[in-house]
Amino acid sequence: MHFAVDIGAVVIIRGLRAASDFEYEIQMAAMNYRMNPKIETIFLTATEGTQFVSSRFVKEIARLKGNVKPFVSPRIAALLAERFSHAAARRKVRPEVRD
Repeated sequence: MHFAVDIGAVVIIRGLRAASDFEYEIQMAAMNYRMNPKIETIFLTATEGTQFVSSRFVKEIARLKGNVKPFVSPRIAALLAERFSHAAARRKVRPEVRD
């Protein structure tokens, strides 16, 4: 709420992927309202194609060199590919442990 006030926000937009998200999000919205009733919370539901996409799954797909393009923007897909290619390179350079 402090950040929302600092930037002059009047609305917070939250995304709902599944019904299970709603319980947590409605509690969060209620607390935010109690802290500042001048800032509204709006919920947007995900499209059918993105309902069950989580960042954890997208990162795992990218780490395993899978195609994340259906789930993220081209820029994010490129950043994920770069991130995980660097991570793989670091693992290969690790010195061997000798007895």
